[in-house]
Amino acid sequence: MLRELKTGFSLDARLEADSEPLMWLGLCELRIMNDCRWPWLILVPQRPGAEEIHDMAPLDQAMLTFETNMVAQALKQVSACTKINMAALGNMVRQLHIHVIARDIGDPAWPGPVWGHGVAKPYQADDLHRFTERVRAAL
Repeated sequence: MLRELKTGFSLDARLEADSEPLMWLGLCELRIMNDCRWPWLILVPQRPGAEEIHDMAPLDQAMLTFETNMVAQALKQVSACTKINMAALGNMVRQLHIHVIARDIGDPAWPGPVWGHGVAKPYQADDLHRFTERVRAAL
């Protein structure tokens, strides 16, 4: 609430409900999608009203690229995955956010997209904590 008062930024309710906060990077809040079927991180730029990358100032765009690459590298290291998928769809949640998802051959949705595949399986508290700590250490 204090952040919203200072910056005019507020997190979309659906992002807040579907993910857990991990850490602040600089421009973005880094969150974990609460679906343990995939190691899945979400970057949310703290810019009020931003729906598309081109809505942001050029320096913010550069910072978003830097932070997204940093998170992708850390997730690849932590998960030892086959492929990193990154997307900024915004069809369901208009607020700008970037998905960074670790994918492996044979995962529940491979080779298709993760969206709309089955029902999310929330993390157990201990598993979420372990994953969080591994990502923090990699960053």
